[in-house]
Amino acid sequence: MQGTIDGFNYGAVTPVVAYVMACLGSALGLRCTIRSLRNDSSWKPGWLALGAAAIGSGIWTMHFVAMMGFHVAETPVAYDLRQTVLSLVVAIVVVGAGVFVVGYRGATRTALLAAGLTTGLGVAAMHYIGMASMRMNGRLEYSPVAVTLSVVIAVAAATAALWAAVSVKGFLSSLGAALVMGVAVTGMHYTGMSGLSVRLHEAHSSQPLGGDAAISIVLPMMIGPLAFLLLAAVVVMFDPVLVLGEGEWTASPAAPQAPPNDWPEGFGAAYPGTGDRPGQAARHYPPQPGPPPTAY
Repeated sequence: MQGTIDGFNYGAVTPVVAYVMACLGSALGLRCTIRSLRNDSSWKPGWLALGAAAIGSGIWTMHFVAMMGFHVAETPVAYDLRQTVLSLVVAIVVVGAGVFVVGYRGATRTALLAAGLTTGLGVAAMHYIGMASMRMNGRLEYSPVAVTLSVVIAVAAATAALWAAVSVKGFLSSLGAALVMGVAVTGMHYTGMSGLSVRLHEAHSSQPLGGDAAISIVLPMMIGPLAFLLLAAVVVMFDPVLVLGEGEWTASPAAPQAPPNDWPEGFGAAYPGTGDRPGQAARHYPPQPGPPPTAY
């Protein structure tokens, strides 16, 4: 018997909030990665790690915010704590691998393909590990076409995001890249969910769920990633290079302007050995007609 699935139990609230979380994590991660390229080697790993954690946390939060709207009419849905935590760790680690590769190797074709493939497969793995953490009186079944398409979208989105992280420089450009990445990541999630079905267990073979309700495990777990994203946002906001831009922050101060020439024209000619203005080197003028200046 097939279960009745509703992926939008709270209407448009969960997909919109999920998209915002994906965009927030992507924007912070891109800005941190850009900042690492403008820093010396001692701070570079820290900025890259912060960017990877921001992107990974944003993607993971997006997934479970969207899953808050997932509902099966015939059975309650619970979550296994260990697999839920594992999905978060996988998201951060695989994104970190990709970010560090392009952070140190640059946006070369080989580096982008390797990093994009690794990160995309890791993001897809995070999604399906998170799905596997669900406990219900039924078995999840997936459409191979939907799964394949979701993995392709994840790899393409990861590659594009990693390229943007090392290629896009301006604030508005990186913001636009984050919005596009949010669409791709959220689209990957709902593409995979479109091929999901639930085959319910027979009544006599039903077993205890063995997990915790979403509101008691997923919501508390979101506090950590959300707090981290807030902290990353504060770091980005108070970093002058990211706020003002490298050109404005590192620009050298304007050279002092010379004082206006308020001395009478020809002063130096009348008094050899002096300049036409204070502080100016002496200039030699030809003798002027008329009586010589009176010596005092």
